[in-house]
Amino acid sequence: MEEKNVLQTFKRSRTDRWLGGICGALGARTPVPSWAWRLLFVLLFLAYGTGFLLYVLLWIFVPQEPEAQAG
Repeated sequence: MEEKNVLQTFKRSRTDRWLGGICGALGARTPVPSWAWRLLFVLLFLAYGTGFLLYVLLWIFVPQEPEAQAG
């Protein structure tokens, strides 16, 4: 069985989201909770806007996780 790269399986969250689901996805894939990722992006935003730029780029290029299909 071939192991997939983390970047190939990284998808924006549909459930834990405030804006784009990036922090919810990072919280699900790492041991750091999503609120801490949100705080980090806000702090980076205050540091010359880098958090905003990074968040928007992730929002554009990271696909959204598929919807759960009704069974």
